Amino acid sequence: MRVLVVRGGWAGHEPRACTEMFIERLRARGCEVEVAESLGAYDDRDLLERAGLIVQCWTGGQLTEQQEQNLVERVAAGAGFAGWHGGIVATAYESPRYQFMVGGRFVCHPGGFVDYDVEIVAEHPVVRGIGSFRLHTEQYFCHVDPTLEVLATTTFEGKHGAPETAGAVMPVVWLRRFGRGRVFVSTLGHAPADLAVPEVAALTERGLLWAGGALDCS
Repeated sequence: MRVLVVRGGWAGHEPRACTEMFIERLRARGCEVEVAESLGAYDDRDLLERAGLIVQCWTGGQLTEQQEQNLVERVAAGAGFAGWHGGIVATAYESPRYQFMVGGRFVCHPGGFVDYDVEIVAEHPVVRGIGSFRLHTEQYFCHVDPTLEVLATTTFEGKHGAPETAGAVMPVVWLRRFGRGRVFVSTLGHAPADLAVPEVAALTERGLLWAGGALDCS
């Protein structure tokens, strides 16, 4: 599988360090990985056409209309699209087709870094054998598409100055079919330490493989 990793944006999410963790894993599985450090990669239709999987880690970016069109059309034609945390749900806010393809957008994380539970709520190869677990990181509150295939959730308690969130059951990991393509999103992964948590590392790697059509789903 040929993989295109598009990384950059806000440095606080350490896009280089975070993506390197999974580039190593993908190459170990025999994937051919190409890295782009500019959203201009989405202007290159030949580059997109070569990619069976596009992994994006770019917080706070803006896509031109042409970049959005090229990316969305490539995924609809069969490429996988995958990412985590702000690199996929806190970017391209002005691009409605991108937002529709991803299926969710970051709104806020009350309290900043807090303790919370991640509940596995589905039977799927991406989360097979992974039990519910607890984290200390940002608890993302997102606006999400109701048609998502949700694999994991978290429940907000209305704390940290956000009583309006009390009882909200929020998707944390989800899948989406988009045309002939597959989309994987996890809101976990603020920094390498979060992605190194065994449960997070496992479901993220599997999610990338699933999006690329390379996960054994038997």
